[in-house]
Formats: sequence, structure tokens, C-alpha cells
Amino acid sequence: MLYYLFYPLRDLWFGFNVFRYITFRAMMASVTAFLICLICGPIIIRWLKKINFGQHIRKEHVETLYDLHKHKQGTPTMGGLIIILAITVSTVLWSDIGNVYILLTLAAFLWLGLVGFTDDYIKVVKKRNLGLTAGKKLFGQIILGLLIALYIMFFTSIPTNLSIPFVKHFVLNFGILYVLFVILVLVSASNAVNLTDGLDGLAIGCTIIAALTYAIFSYIVGNFKFSDYLNIFYLPGAGELSVFCAAMVGAGLGFLWFNCYPANVFMGDTGSLALGGGIGTVAIFIKKELLLFIVGGIFVIEALSVVLQVIWFKTTKKRLFLMSPIHHHFQLLGWAESKITIRFWIIGIVMALFSLATLKLQ
Repeated sequence: MLYYLFYPLRDLWFGFNVFRYITFRAMMASVTAFLICLICGPIIIRWLKKINFGQHIRKEHVETLYDLHKHKQGTPTMGGLIIILAITVSTVLWSDIGNVYILLTLAAFLWLGLVGFTDDYIKVVKKRNLGLTAGKKLFGQIILGLLIALYIMFFTSIPTNLSIPFVKHFVLNFGILYVLFVILVLVSASNAVNLTDGLDGLAIGCTIIAALTYAIFSYIVGNFKFSDYLNIFYLPGAGELSVFCAAMVGAGLGFLWFNCYPANVFMGDTGSLALGGGIGTVAIFIKKELLLFIVGGIFVIEALSVVLQVIWFKTTKKRLFLMSPIHHHFQLLGWAESKITIRFWIIGIVMALFSLATLKLQ
């Protein structure tokens, strides 16, 4: 919005020319989102406490873990509202809001935030520990994936093939199956962040790393010179997505201020589904879907640990891990919560750096 207000005034004062630069607007979006979190965070947290939107810690079937987490009972949840507010406002202020990729990404982000909000509401208000049924939650994610896939196929120049990291000329053409692929990416990304959100600061820290990485990817994909030099897909207008990703970084840092150990607030499904879906949508638009497995390596490991645990138990009637997702396995081994979180962040940073290296390894 500010782009439309001030850039046309560049003839009156040369300083307004800075609004043309995506890098400037991305940095300002990040700072704005951070400040919104710091200012609005305490207000929202007090409101969540007032209406008793506190976390319920399950004891049934998880008594050992309950002993480690019982001090979190009553901590305000649904703090994802802080994140959604910060990202939405800062993106609207600093991006080219007429950009179709920004509009669609924001729509996906808010839609999944609504799905998560509904899930959290049922958990807290209706006193149903599991919230929305898996089928209803999945339905909301599938509808979103279907709409995005159909829009890409019929209204954009984005190819429906899949580029393979480390391979220069080989691509996979999905054809009509591209719809299923987009749905899979969005469902996987949003649910993986949701599964990771089990320790103070863990999910939001890993999200910051992934969002920063995709901010760089988006800028390069939207820049003809850089994309041509690196021999990667060029999408006019995709650079604006770096503003959205930067806003996510700033909002993540602001939320981490309150979510670091010991957490004053949890993001809940409201935040985790929205953040995962936002990153997944960006990855789809800029054709960096497979790199999600590297950039979001921690999310993949967390989700994979759940899948392996279920398969292993059904096959052998024994548990592969003490508990899944895998961060709980390390808790039950005796690792301190903050140590697990920071070590997972370190792994996430290393994997993000490696993913950036793939830009030259093809």
C-alpha cells in the first residue's frame, strides 16, 4: 500500500524512490511485523488469559510427558493471532498489494489460519482435546490446494513440471496430476509445522529460518538477471513474495520474544497451520517445492518420525521412538527442552545454508 502512496511522489522528493526497491520494502516489512508483535503481543496475551484460552495438557496415555509439561497448563494458546496480525498488516503496508502472488499467498495464509483457529477454538472452548477431526482439517487444506493448483494451471505462466535440485535440465511433468502434487505440498507443509510445535520456541524458530531462506529464493526467482545467471526458473512479480517472507521473519522474531522458554504464549494451530501453508504456497509459486525437504528439514524429520512410529508399531507392536514427534523422544531421554530447541535450530540453519548452495549446484 505504501508503495502506491509514496513511489508516485518520487518526482517531488527523490527519497521516495526507495519504495521501488523490493529489498528496502522487505526489510521494512520485517521490522514492522516485529514491532507489531512487541506492541500487540502483550495485549493479545492478556486478552487470551482473560477469556481463559489456556493450554490443556493431556495426561491420559502420556503421563511421563505430562510430568515434564504440566507447568505449561493454562498458558495462553491461539497466540498465532499475533503472528497473523503482524504478517498481514506489514505485508499489506509494504508489498505491491496488487501483485497476484501476494494476494493468493495472503489468502492461503489467512485461510489456513482460520482452519487452525477453528481447531483451537474447539479444543479450548468446547473442551475437546483433539479439536477438529482430522477429516475436516484435511478437507480445508485440500480445498485450498485444489484452488491454487487450478489457478496456476489456467491463469498463470507457471509451469506444472517439477525441477529437480542438483539437476540442470531434467524436469518431471505431472500433467493433470499437478493438482494432487500441490495439494500434497500444502497439506504436508502446514501439518509438518503443526507437528513441530511441541516445545517452546521450536516451531517458530525453524519457521524463521525457512522464511528467510524463501525470501532469498523469491527475490532471485523474481529477478531476471539473477535467475538467468543461476539458470533457475524466472517468474515476473515473484520478487514481491520476499516481502511476505520477510514479514514472516519479523513476526517470527517478535513472537519468539514471548514464546521462548519458558513460553508466555503458544501459537496453537492458528499459527502453525498458517505459517506452514504460507511457506508451502510460496514454494509452489517459485517452483522450489522439493527444496522444502531441505529448507524445512526439521519439519520433515518431525513429520517422518510420526509416520515411522505408526508404521513400526502396527508392524511390530513395539515403539521405534520413546514418543513421537521426535522432539518428545529426546525429552524422555533426559535432554533439557531448551537444549533440544537450540540444537534443532542449529540443524535447521545448516540445512537452510545447504539449500542455498543448491542454487549453484545445478
